[in-house]
Amino acid sequence: MATVLIIDDNETIREGIALVVKKMGHRPVVAASGAIGLAEARRTPPDFVITDLKMDGVGGVEVLQGMREIDPDCPTMIVTGFGTVQTAVEAMKLGAFDFLEKPFSPEVVRLKVERALELRHARRATRRLEEENALLRHESRGALGDLVGETPQMKRILGVVERVAPTDTAVAIFGESGTGKELVARAIHDRSKRAKGPFIKVNCGALAETLLESELFGHERGAFTGAVKRKLGRFELADGGTLFLDEIGDVSPAMQTKLLRVLQEQEFERVGGEAPVKVDVRVVSATNKDLQKEVAEGRFREDLYYRLQVIPIVLPPLRERRDDIPLLVQHFVSRLAPRTNPEVRGVEPAAMERLVAYRWPGNVRELGNVIEQALVFTDGALIPPDALPDALRPTGLPRPEATSATAALPVQLGDAVALPDLLDDLERQLILKAYEQAKGVKTETARLLGIKTSALYYKLEKYGIS
Repeated sequence: MATVLIIDDNETIREGIALVVKKMGHRPVVAASGAIGLAEARRTPPDFVITDLKMDGVGGVEVLQGMREIDPDCPTMIVTGFGTVQTAVEAMKLGAFDFLEKPFSPEVVRLKVERALELRHARRATRRLEEENALLRHESRGALGDLVGETPQMKRILGVVERVAPTDTAVAIFGESGTGKELVARAIHDRSKRAKGPFIKVNCGALAETLLESELFGHERGAFTGAVKRKLGRFELADGGTLFLDEIGDVSPAMQTKLLRVLQEQEFERVGGEAPVKVDVRVVSATNKDLQKEVAEGRFREDLYYRLQVIPIVLPPLRERRDDIPLLVQHFVSRLAPRTNPEVRGVEPAAMERLVAYRWPGNVRELGNVIEQALVFTDGALIPPDALPDALRPTGLPRPEATSATAALPVQLGDAVALPDLLDDLERQLILKAYEQAKGVKTETARLLGIKTSALYYKLEKYGIS
């Protein structure tokens, strides 16, 4: 339910519009003057303002200017009478959403309200995405946003990013999952002339073809069952900014054709619509597939392939740039320790040796997860080897807190039981017993087990104990 502020010194018009708004299921707020209306707007920010143009004291133009200070994203519509249409047009040049000429029908009011609230919703969604992206950019600066790496491979990639970012050239990023393809796309956006515009991401591989079309291009009201109102697509939301098409190699042939047209003409139609929508969007794509092979085998359009990858960037897997691992580890510690375990400042040499020697099938993303997990199990200032996950710890021995109960194992050596599974089961039983003894108090449970509370939370989540 939206709040619609109606400002008019004519009671009949004021109450008539309010009745239409109420029948639409929204909340009307009425004011008999511009001054009262602005006071109401400061007290309860509206989603849409309808104001008369000619009023004693504070008129419609002053209301428009006041609303721009209170909430610049709130649409304001001017109601005008005969002989003042030109003034209303001037008001639109100052930022008014629309104008309504007297006399008008309830149906016209309803349509104007629907359009205004669609605009309000789109502005809020865009603002929210911009704020989220700004937060992500802020959080990712340093270890992630700056694409940490000093190996020759990474230096070449950083050089390409610096050269291509100021242009509008299409970039395709290739690499295994977890190598940092989205980080490269963000770095390109942040260093471009579009940096103040939105950075919009779409995971093309996570949506069915029909859902992806609606997500990319939006849809009109009534375009399909459940389309109760118009929805703006990601291309529209990315107007003036960058659209990141992740997993582009998973797009269907039909969708490839539609994407090609948008890239060529910078316009499209919403699902269920006929009017073309023009956009100014830079497209950066990414995939972990070999698109040349996909083209050769007829699964990916050759013309789309060349349209997307004017500049290709190939990210190496982490196992091929091991010299960057110590630098990445320290950055992850610096980024994650303040909120996970503030006492930790670094990694013991023996632990670093194992981090460098590991093959990292999940690449940089897996490294970040490992460091966060190790922080939970570290008691001192440096992460020791036995705080690392099973695959990286010496001989795969369990963590210290699990070893004290091994004498009670109900099996003999040589029994056909997987040791990690057995230890996990035993550890879960010990946690449940302590949890019951502590009557569900987590701090007391951690004390009984001899572990940190943060480690207990991790284990409760690991074993699904609620």
